[in-house]
Amino acid sequence: MFSGATCLSNDFADIEHNIKPGNIVIIGETHQQPESPRFFKGLVEATIAKYQCVSIGLEIERDQQAIIDDVMAGKEPASKIKIPFPIDHAGMRWMIEQFAELKRQTPCLRVEAIDADQDRDENMANRLADFPADKPILVLLGGLHTLKKVNWTVRSGKPAVAEILANRGFSVKTYPQRWLPEKCTSDQGRISLFVSASDPEALPILNQTLMSLINAKKHRAATDVIDGLVLWKCKGEKV
Repeated sequence: MFSGATCLSNDFADIEHNIKPGNIVIIGETHQQPESPRFFKGLVEATIAKYQCVSIGLEIERDQQAIIDDVMAGKEPASKIKIPFPIDHAGMRWMIEQFAELKRQTPCLRVEAIDADQDRDENMANRLADFPADKPILVLLGGLHTLKKVNWTVRSGKPAVAEILANRGFSVKTYPQRWLPEKCTSDQGRISLFVSASDPEALPILNQTLMSLINAKKHRAATDVIDGLVLWKCKGEKV
C-alpha cells in the first residue's frame, strides 16, 4: 500500500525551497491519512538530495526516543514504538522504517520524538528550538499545530507550535495538508495540489477546514497564518 511513489500533480518547489538551514518547516496533516507519510517521505528524500542532512521532528512522545534510535540503527522494528492511537497507522510506521533505510545511506539524518503528555505545543516548540539551525528542519504534526496566528474567542486558547516559535523570532514555514472532500469513492485515489497562502482559495480553506475546528475568529488573510496548503483532491474532480 505504501511502496509506490506519491502522485504529485504539480511542482512543490515553494515548499522544497524553504526546507533549508535556518528554517523550521512544519507539514500539517489530518492523522491516519495514507497520502501524508508518502508525501512527507518525498520531502525528506528531496532534502537529503540537496543538503545530505536533515533533522526530522515527529508527533511522538520524547520517552520513545531510545527505541526510535534503535529503529534507526536497525536494532528494532518500528512496531516497537509507542505512538498515540489517534496518530498511529500503518503508513506512519512504514515512513519511520523508510527513514531507517535512508539513515543507513545518510548517517547525519536525525529522527526526533518531540511531543509531551502535557503543555504539548509549548514542549514541542521548546524541543524544536533546540534543533541545530545549521541543518534543515522538517516536522510532521497535526494541522492545528501549524497555525502561526489564532484570534481566540475563549480565554483558554493557547498558541500552537508554529505561533510560539514565530513569536520567539524563529523562521517558521508551515504547510497544512487538507483532504477535500474528506472521502473519495474507493477506486478514485487522490492527487495533490499546492496552493500558496496568497492565492484567493487559500483563505476559505483555512477558515472552513482548520479555524472552524477551534474557538477562534475567521481570518481575513491566510498569509500571516500559514505559508501554503497541500490539497489532496479526488482524481477526476475539478481542482
